[in-house]
Amino acid sequence: MCEQFVNLSNRKAILRKILCFSCKTFIILLEIIVEQLFKLLYIHHFHTTIYSVNWKRPTLGSHHIYMIKEKNLRRFTENIFLSIGCPKKDAKLAADVLISADLRGVDSHGTARLIGYVRLFDHGRLNPNPEIKIVHETPSTAVIDGDKGLGLVVAPFAMKVAIKKAKRYGSGWISVQNSNHFGIAGYHSMLALPHDMIGWAMTNAAPLVVPTFAVEKMLGTNPIAVSVPAGNQPPFVADFASTAVAYGKMEILQRKGLSAPIGWVQDANGNPTDDANAVKNGGGLLPLGGDREHGSHKGYGLGAIVDIFSGVLSGANFGPWVPPFATAGFHGVAAEQVGKGTGHFLGAMRIDGFRPKEEFKASMDTWIERFRNAKHIENQPVLIPGDPERELEKERRANGIPLNDKVIEDLQGLGDRFGVKF
Repeated sequence: MCEQFVNLSNRKAILRKILCFSCKTFIILLEIIVEQLFKLLYIHHFHTTIYSVNWKRPTLGSHHIYMIKEKNLRRFTENIFLSIGCPKKDAKLAADVLISADLRGVDSHGTARLIGYVRLFDHGRLNPNPEIKIVHETPSTAVIDGDKGLGLVVAPFAMKVAIKKAKRYGSGWISVQNSNHFGIAGYHSMLALPHDMIGWAMTNAAPLVVPTFAVEKMLGTNPIAVSVPAGNQPPFVADFASTAVAYGKMEILQRKGLSAPIGWVQDANGNPTDDANAVKNGGGLLPLGGDREHGSHKGYGLGAIVDIFSGVLSGANFGPWVPPFATAGFHGVAAEQVGKGTGHFLGAMRIDGFRPKEEFKASMDTWIERFRNAKHIENQPVLIPGDPERELEKERRANGIPLNDKVIEDLQGLGDRFGVKF
């Protein structure tokens, strides 16, 4: 009898375990079903723009990634610029600059920045319909006043002037005052490539960067881009900030709740930190190199050169007086101004001003091929500047542009505000 009771108890215990396991399995299946239903509802809600959803979490961070059709994102971006008063051609151009950044993988300077341009407009710092004009000129140089316009529009205007001068005089060099954030520098330098010219583009920016040994933010991320045509090989396109990282990358970390690598930022006391919000809390971005032992004085020097060419030479603001881009809580402009707006520097050089262009292009092909075939570490060939962006552009044109849910939320908010369907 006792033995039968024990067997009965064991059966009941086993049955309870089976039921418990079944309940857990049911709950897991229910969670999967709910998640799939949510995904379908989300796609239905945004059926005009989202054509596929990558419903796996990114390797780093907790945000979902949504793949957006290029043409739909382009149309939406153009309509937002139209909504703040930009002429059709300017809205189309501005959208093209931002979409180009997204396609080339420079996500920090793509449509994630759209809300920042709208904030500039809201704060009275952006003229959506500017009268861009040359205020000083020689045969091969000029200073352009952007009339507080979108840098996305002012910089291409300046580059066209540089190209026109280069066609006639061999090179053209343009400094720009009274402008705003101009997007990715590489977009503007690449405008020279179809003309068999070498293109240059640089801009100063809001003071988020501490010079070597400083605890005060004095410089912007101050990017430089140089584009060089080749023959059979793709063009050489170098586009980089003079800092360890662009601030837009810090914004991406902030959205994802991630820490920054040591060497990107310092805290308010000048100590290395991994706090992605350090710049907001009194710290600063570090120049390229990170610290003195790793060559930060060289990054500081590069940033200073860009600031002098873009700001001091043009009559724009420079150093700590450059007005901030309206993102991440940086809205105000210093009471004291030493110039007009943000400054850029752009240039175009005719190749045949130095040697026959076909000879040069053949030599560039040789240069690129030799570097591409250099002995390399295992599973990682040597890259030519422009390679990663070009490969990403092919992929994203085919598969869509990835945006995280914070950017989606920002864009949806802009759509709701202006009545533009997203």
